[in-house]
Amino acid sequence: MNVFQKDSQFIANTYARFPVALVSGKGSLVQDTTGKEYIDLSTGIAVNTFGIADGEWINAVTKQLTKIQHASNLYYTEPCAELAKILCQRTGLKKVFFSNSGAEANECAIKTARKYAADKKGKEYNTIITLKNSFHGRTITTLAATGQEVFHNDFLPLTEGFAYCEAGNIQELENLVKTNKVCAIMFETVQGEGGVLPLSQEFVDKIFEIANKNDILTICDEVQTGNGRTGALYGFMKYGVLPDIVSTAKGLGNGLPLGATMLGEKVKDVLTPSSHGSTFGGNPVACAGAVNVINRIDDNLLDEVNKKSAYIINSLKNANGVKSISGLGLMLGIETEKDASQVIKYCMDNGVLVIKAKNKVRLLPALNIPFELVEKAVEVIKKGCAL
Repeated sequence: MNVFQKDSQFIANTYARFPVALVSGKGSLVQDTTGKEYIDLSTGIAVNTFGIADGEWINAVTKQLTKIQHASNLYYTEPCAELAKILCQRTGLKKVFFSNSGAEANECAIKTARKYAADKKGKEYNTIITLKNSFHGRTITTLAATGQEVFHNDFLPLTEGFAYCEAGNIQELENLVKTNKVCAIMFETVQGEGGVLPLSQEFVDKIFEIANKNDILTICDEVQTGNGRTGALYGFMKYGVLPDIVSTAKGLGNGLPLGATMLGEKVKDVLTPSSHGSTFGGNPVACAGAVNVINRIDDNLLDEVNKKSAYIINSLKNANGVKSISGLGLMLGIETEKDASQVIKYCMDNGVLVIKAKNKVRLLPALNIPFELVEKAVEVIKKGCAL
């Protein structure tokens, strides 16, 4: 049996996979079972921050593997503590809870917000306002937080206590705060799965103004936007704000399962022993790799990210068959005249891996992708988009 046959027979049919079986790669180049090479502009959906088989990250992970691969959270480990220190120092947040994924990081954020409000105002203050078109995860509670009914329909009843606001609609946000007992407002700076749509500065400023006025927490979901993806270390930094809670995952682990929920001054001591936990959260191998990743996301790299972003946008914005481009940094969505699936297939056939977000072609390349590969990939995308 080949890999396609084994997958079909033994793996749950939850993914509409492309007919490509990847086996190896280096940097932003990957190869499939036939030996065909591709420029990877998907990076495991914004996970492989420094591409495939990154030497520095491998060394950090391997070194830790030879020491201790796992310890329960009943004990201390250096990589876990060091990563938490770095994240706090570089964000201005105060404490970190580690988990294994973005959904888990968001679960922790939701639990923290509700406990904070229950302790301070009363348990009836449990509503969290999220944005329509958002995506926060696939657990029952993070599905409930997700402002897209298409993800809800097969799994009702979902966790109660969420209200949805149209992104950018300040009046609707104010009305929801007035008519609900709200503990937090939760948002993505760029709605990734919703179509790679950045929030406006005006709307983000209003979220924080309303939250401050009403003693409501702000939760920023940086699962996809975080760790350099937007051209800032975290997307909220592009807006000049500091949320009370920030969740992240994906690119922090660079391929190993790792989520983090960063807690600000108001909520740093809300979680107490036994109020939350994770068997694998803060795994020393994953954290050792993440220390290497986060320490390499410096101003020079972020400057590169923004320059590559500007090149891609300027090259494609007036190209034949391109209607619009949205996003920040190396998290971009291309609205095409053709069906996006046709463009994705053309790119794949011609050695470039891109993915979809709603009706758009989505680009999520490694932050350190060489410029010559960006140029080569852009030419393929142009041809794929052309009518």
